[in-house]
Amino acid sequence: MFSKQIWYHIKEGVRSIFTHGLMSFASVCMIVACLLIMGSFSLVAVNINEMLGQLEDENEFLAYVDESLDSGQSMGLQAKLASIPNVASATYISKEEALKNFQEEQGNSALFQDIPATSLRDRYSIHVEDIELMEQTVAEVEAITGIAETRAALEIAEGFVMLRNVATAIAVILIVMLVLISIFIIANTIKLATFSRREEIAIMKMCGATNWFIRWPFLVEGLVLGLMGGLVAYVCQWGVYSLIGKAMAESGILEIITMIPFHALAGTVLPVFVLVSLVIGGGGSAFAIRKFLQV
Repeated sequence: MFSKQIWYHIKEGVRSIFTHGLMSFASVCMIVACLLIMGSFSLVAVNINEMLGQLEDENEFLAYVDESLDSGQSMGLQAKLASIPNVASATYISKEEALKNFQEEQGNSALFQDIPATSLRDRYSIHVEDIELMEQTVAEVEAITGIAETRAALEIAEGFVMLRNVATAIAVILIVMLVLISIFIIANTIKLATFSRREEIAIMKMCGATNWFIRWPFLVEGLVLGLMGGLVAYVCQWGVYSLIGKAMAESGILEIITMIPFHALAGTVLPVFVLVSLVIGGGGSAFAIRKFLQV
């Protein structure tokens, strides 16, 4: 008996989609449009966060070794530096290597060829795991005996953190707003389709049908429409993202801006699109039908 009711609800929900074909098509189009807007903002936020992450990985600070230490003692500090919790790597750079790097940066100009290596100091190039803890990590490095001073661009690190947090907050706010707007739009779209069936609902209520018996076919209809919209939106998002990526690659802008390949995001985008589309479709149907159940 229970299985027959489930089959009845599914059959009625699917039949309603074809009966009200124009409104169903409009609902799917609205879901696709809303998901594309939401997905585009989300993908932009993901790419921004990825670029900021790469900039964070490239961010480093230098720790200069005290001049009283010989090369063996200087190299011996590496283990102490690497043991600091937030230090990802500590690369030793000798005086000679530092001078060579400096000369290469200056284009091997003759002006800097006669500089003695002893005018520089041994140092460590230190990368951190969490850029938010940069200031704390610098203080811990300076506390190690044998480290004379450090050079860290803390303002730049704080700027990266602030930019990442702002980008994430804006993306979350936009996504929440778009989901709420989508549910409202779909609810009103489905409400138009439901309005033409208000007499049918009233008759079923007078015949003793429960609210949930009436509600389930509409929920099935909304879920199916939502699923269809989610799958179509996913394919469209894939196409749009790929076209933008191809255009950026041809223009050469990808040398400056990093864009994550869609196939690396597909495993996350598809389930999110399906879940959100089901919430929009089911939530919109539930919101639309509640007024007509008050008979």
